[in-house]
Amino acid sequence: MDDILKLDAETYKELMKRYMETRDEQSLYEVEQASKSFIQNNILPDEIVNMHIQALEELYPSLSEDIQYSMNFLLEAMIAYGIAHQEYQTLREKQSELKSEISVAASMQETLLGTTKPDIEGIDIGIISVPAHQMNGDYHHFIKGRDGSLGIAMADVIGKGIPAALCMSMIKYSMDSYPEDVMSPKAILNSLNRVVERNVDPSMFITMFYAQYLPSEHKLRYASAGHEPGYYYNAANDTFEEIETKGLVLGVTPDTAYPEYEMDINKDDMVIMLTDGVTECRDGDRFIESEEVLEVIRYYAHLPAQEMVNQVFKHFERLQEFELRDDFTLLIIRREV
Repeated sequence: MDDILKLDAETYKELMKRYMETRDEQSLYEVEQASKSFIQNNILPDEIVNMHIQALEELYPSLSEDIQYSMNFLLEAMIAYGIAHQEYQTLREKQSELKSEISVAASMQETLLGTTKPDIEGIDIGIISVPAHQMNGDYHHFIKGRDGSLGIAMADVIGKGIPAALCMSMIKYSMDSYPEDVMSPKAILNSLNRVVERNVDPSMFITMFYAQYLPSEHKLRYASAGHEPGYYYNAANDTFEEIETKGLVLGVTPDTAYPEYEMDINKDDMVIMLTDGVTECRDGDRFIESEEVLEVIRYYAHLPAQEMVNQVFKHFERLQEFELRDDFTLLIIRREV
């Protein structure tokens, strides 16, 4: 390193001397090229300033004290800058490593929490779930029973990132382990509540809406653990109704009981399940009203369910200038026959 510095210092002095004598652009170009070698050899800014001071002293021995003091002042400033720059570079490297780890975790989350939208005769299903960042704090899952029923889970972790993804993985595999005869909404939430209460940090909360659709009876059974209320669209009256439920978020107390509700689903009726990333979209500084979400859904209600949720998402994505502030998950089920 000392030999490199000596060579660069000599080159720097010669370039500086030529420029001071001729003021030509070629000297400026050559010093620009020399600067690249400084970077390649990891020469810090204070070392370059020190080269400049040495070159000045050798070229102009009678340099005034004021200039010398000012250059010493610059040298000290560059030493502080160099230390700060090294710290910044270290942070950049750590940030890059963290981004890489999060990218791997996001890919694993997609694999672990992946669920397939089922094809069930008589109902049309549309689902879209878009994370605001790399990791998704929302979760949805379909469970198709041997009796033809369809279980639908939608959850939201209050807390994001890798811890949220781990919580969701735990919930998914807990649900997959339950036998079919205990797949009623209240049984699912009662069991998951105990799992979350025992295994999840108290600072994290999980809300969930679980529904079970019975095609043979055209009925929807459902229960909620503090989740964003869904909506029921009555096609005959062209009206939306909030699906009212009661139930604490998962994991607050081990003995929480979750009441189960039931409703009939008539032809062309829709059930809308969502997370707060939908109802808390913003138009500038203003939070939109739930009625605005429902009006957008009504506007696209003539489309197939999947196209409907896609268009609703695009509408609110544009409204937020393509910068989601929260994870966005919207699910719509429509009875066709």
